[in-house]
Amino acid sequence: MLGAFLQSRIMEAWIGELRAKFEGVFGAGGKTFLVRAPGRVNLIGEHTDYNDGFVCPMAIEPEVRIVCRLNESGKVRIASTVFAGQVAEFSVQEKIERGEPKWGNYMRGVAAELIGAGIPLSGMEAMYDNTLPVGGGLSSSAAIEVGTGIALLTLAGLKMDAMRLALICQKAEHEYAGVPCGIMDQMIVATGKAGHATLFDCRSMEKQFVPMDEKELRVVIVNSMVKHELSGGEYAERRKQCEEAVAYFHRENPMVKALRDVSMKQVEEAKGKLDDLVFRRARHVVGENARAVEAAGAIGRKDYERAGELMVQSHNSLRDDYEVSCEELDYLSAEAMKIKGVYGARMTGGGFGGCIVALVQPRAVEGFAAQLAKSYQGKYGIVPQVIVTRAMGGAGAI
Repeated sequence: MLGAFLQSRIMEAWIGELRAKFEGVFGAGGKTFLVRAPGRVNLIGEHTDYNDGFVCPMAIEPEVRIVCRLNESGKVRIASTVFAGQVAEFSVQEKIERGEPKWGNYMRGVAAELIGAGIPLSGMEAMYDNTLPVGGGLSSSAAIEVGTGIALLTLAGLKMDAMRLALICQKAEHEYAGVPCGIMDQMIVATGKAGHATLFDCRSMEKQFVPMDEKELRVVIVNSMVKHELSGGEYAERRKQCEEAVAYFHRENPMVKALRDVSMKQVEEAKGKLDDLVFRRARHVVGENARAVEAAGAIGRKDYERAGELMVQSHNSLRDDYEVSCEELDYLSAEAMKIKGVYGARMTGGGFGGCIVALVQPRAVEGFAAQLAKSYQGKYGIVPQVIVTRAMGGAGAI
């Protein structure tokens, strides 16, 4: 009871602070609305979503928060606590183009795609706040997109099916942010169920909710605080390599449309015929699909040991076959597994930095966080951010 009371007081405080920042930029007056959009962590199923595969994410407590107000001029004006002093502006009555500041392209894209879908929009003034680590692999971009969509729809007096909004936001990220992402991030941000992860079929769009019992299991995210900038568009490059693998398997069997349709036996038989790099990319994706489905089932029946084993296998595959890990993530994952009470740990997100996710026994959480933080700081001189989170519901107006 006390915990709920404290949470309520904390919520009231941030609402007051965010409203004050909003009025500091846009002035007082008018009816304001509040929108929250959670980040997400993917428990397992990495780089499978754009291969028509399976993923198992959950919405988390850190989130994007928006205070917004109707603007009758048709103009959208947006500010952010992350980029103090900057205001992104565009009109919903004119063709919306990408522009400066670049962070505003996420919002521009959502508005443009909603209009393209036949949704009449009004102008908006909005202040964004973010308790998600930017660039940490916890999908702050999808939270911004879905939150923007809900804000614009709320001010227009409209509602939309959550999955339809997720698809619109995915298209916005493709067209306006230039990131060819799969549907996982927008899906879980829009449709997450409190107390559950979601096993999601990225082809059929079918969901299976996986209960996460807080009394038996805690999800702990550890942010390495590093992000390695690699040239050459690593994400797009991985997609291209997967497409090369699909082209090979399609020639062997025209029924193959994505790596989702390929078995591990077929992958192994292609060894020496496929380019070795493409072979290893395919081996990761096909293996990861199987791991995601099995791990979701294991968590559902409370076989946390098996789920943890699969998470470790996932990390090793991402490190060795998909090559999207980095030294810091490898260290955090390996050190986490040395701590008593940890079932499994792996990198999560696109890679090259960001976070690991671990499944931990509740009584071990405090010791886990302290021991891993101390070890990591001793090794790299960096204090990691540790987030202990529950599975949250999807985005919505408060």
